[in-house]
Amino acid sequence: MGNGRGVRWSWTVRRSAPGSRTTRLELFYDLVFVFAFLSVTTLTASELTPANLYRFLLVLALLWWSWTGFARMGNFFRADQGALPLVGFVTVAATFLLVLSEPSAFEDLPGGLPGPLVFAGSYFVIRMAQLTVFGWVDRADPVRRRRLLLRAAFPAAATVLLVIAGTVPPRLPQERFAIPLQLSLWTLALLVEYVGGVTLARQWWVVVSAGHWAERHALIVLVALGESIIALGLGPKHGLPLTAPVAVSALLGIVIVAGLWWAYFDTLAFALEQALHHARDEAVRLRMTRDVYTFMHLPMVAGIILYALGLKDLLAEAADPTTPPWGLPLGDFWGAILFGGVALYLLSLAGCWWLALREVHRPLLFTVVALAVAGPFVFRIPELIALGVLAVITGAGVAWETRSEDGHRRRVRELALEEQIAAEAEQSHWRQRHL
Repeated sequence: MGNGRGVRWSWTVRRSAPGSRTTRLELFYDLVFVFAFLSVTTLTASELTPANLYRFLLVLALLWWSWTGFARMGNFFRADQGALPLVGFVTVAATFLLVLSEPSAFEDLPGGLPGPLVFAGSYFVIRMAQLTVFGWVDRADPVRRRRLLLRAAFPAAATVLLVIAGTVPPRLPQERFAIPLQLSLWTLALLVEYVGGVTLARQWWVVVSAGHWAERHALIVLVALGESIIALGLGPKHGLPLTAPVAVSALLGIVIVAGLWWAYFDTLAFALEQALHHARDEAVRLRMTRDVYTFMHLPMVAGIILYALGLKDLLAEAADPTTPPWGLPLGDFWGAILFGGVALYLLSLAGCWWLALREVHRPLLFTVVALAVAGPFVFRIPELIALGVLAVITGAGVAWETRSEDGHRRRVRELALEEQIAAEAEQSHWRQRHL
């Protein structure tokens, strides 16, 4: 009997607590999203066109929706207890298969499995795995069970639209009609998921642990910044010598990534978490959970990955011995990708400050304006000089943002440090008593 009870207990889904934090198992799951965010750029890297760029954004938005559903599940339940690790492993396997099918998600490639069907099926498994956990826990509540069945209709409908988008448009005789139809179906699938999640899934936006929710999103921003670092390493072609243009480009790229990290993690990440802790009204906390974190962090991550995409191409050209020492002119399209990615990231930070704390951070907004104004002129000059201009504008804007906080930065960071010290003291006290 004792062993039987132990087996039953080991499968129990345990609810989270207000003070819970991110588990090591969740960090392991995020490794596949590192691969996902890195691989999604392959949709545009081979042939960068407006249609391919829109495909990249569509896939990124679906990946983000999958990840944020996983984050919500980890906030409600302890991800490393009971049956949750198995659900997580299924999610990881399905996500990995989804990433492998990304190159053929819009058009089936010959000689392999049907890419659009594999992509849509993998997405369906990811979403159903998340909803199944909530359904299992709420199986005794008929009202919650009916709501869950209604909620499951949205990923099912999105999956059907993805299947149609991957099978019907490629069979049309005229490509000029096929591509708009396919992109429209994908857009509709995305709207079904996002609109359904906002209107009918209110209970899943309730945050049990504000610290866990804030930490999960901060870590995924860090993952996206890691994508930029990987782009720096993979950009130059293998076997080519480390030339001065490559070294200068890499250093400038690191300066920009460091500035982006500082702009979020120095103060904003702490301020957002403290505001979420401070929100006592359920409606206010729900808006912060949904608008500030889920919706505003998506363009933030998209901006980082767009910057990484432009940086990867720039480094590859800088390493080419046939390229002039300062590089070719940046060009409008790649310039918009590189400068636009940084601008989108900084604009998202300003949006977080406003939505969470009703603060207008003018240095961030002026930096975005400076990038937009300088862009048309900088796009005509060699790439290496253009990257230097981007580094100067970004660094100056972030430095201005840091110096203009007038004591607010010090108060936020001191409060965060006090919380950290108190938590460490409490943990040390518990370990002295029990370990």
